[in-house]
Amino acid sequence: MVFGPAVAAAAPSGARVQALKVTVLSTMLADGDELGEWGFAALVEVDGRRILFDTGAKSDVVLKNLQTMKLDLADVTDVVLSHWHWDHNGGFMTLRRELAAKNPRALSRAHVARGFFDSRFGTPPNVEQNQMIRVRPDYEGGGGTFVIHARPVELQPGVWLTGPVPRRHPERNWSGSTRVRAADGVREDTIDDDMALVVDTAQGLVVVTGCGHAGVINILEHARSFVRAAPVHALIGGIHLFRASDETLSWTAGKLREFELGHFIGAHCTGVETVYRFRRDVGLGRAQCVVGAVGAEFELGRGINPRTIAR
Repeated sequence: MVFGPAVAAAAPSGARVQALKVTVLSTMLADGDELGEWGFAALVEVDGRRILFDTGAKSDVVLKNLQTMKLDLADVTDVVLSHWHWDHNGGFMTLRRELAAKNPRALSRAHVARGFFDSRFGTPPNVEQNQMIRVRPDYEGGGGTFVIHARPVELQPGVWLTGPVPRRHPERNWSGSTRVRAADGVREDTIDDDMALVVDTAQGLVVVTGCGHAGVINILEHARSFVRAAPVHALIGGIHLFRASDETLSWTAGKLREFELGHFIGAHCTGVETVYRFRRDVGLGRAQCVVGAVGAEFELGRGINPRTIAR
């Protein structure tokens, strides 16, 4: 285990990413022969480097989708786990074992935020719900390393992880049924370890989220505070608003409009209604705001390829 930066993040490098492609590997809507599930995963290809963001829910779904899509991730060393929930980590060890058979360094470095390994429980209170506590010895015993981030960190020029996100706005988009044993005692699990990936491009920021439990507006304001106050060129992933009220959706859309959101792939727990509300209220066209499907892509300079079912 390695701890990431324990002090304030270094000044941004100022680098602008030149090439970026994000491909959805796991979400509920499937297209073609791929499999859908309640989960999320995406492949981020940026300036010649590839990063896996989350690993889906079921142990084999992302692996099968990679095979169907003819994608090989054996050269991917880094995986980002957005938060502790099972629907983002279920495929983690299956992928590590499968890919390590080809390349021992495949998925050998896992990035998580502070609090990721805290004990979680519900009812009954003696049942551990954080399955990643059990996974950790197996992964580390097989040569893997967890890197725990307490602050924003620049993984490569122009590519950032947020670390834990300050909760300036009261965006309560989690179930509220889980409690956590943390350093400050036992309390409601507000999923403090929720973390997003931010890519700085000449067109603006591209942000990839797993569930966005920290609140999508909190995430975007945080990203703009330590990278730069640029427009949000694209937002991709889950933002957990499928149960949100009309008032919450209107407020969120208004903030996204202020951030000049240019493209949106609303996958996983976003909600279908949320996507269409954002299309209307943010003022995006059909080609710029879509329900995320397995295989959907966002590419810098080209925009969104939603696949057939979500077009």
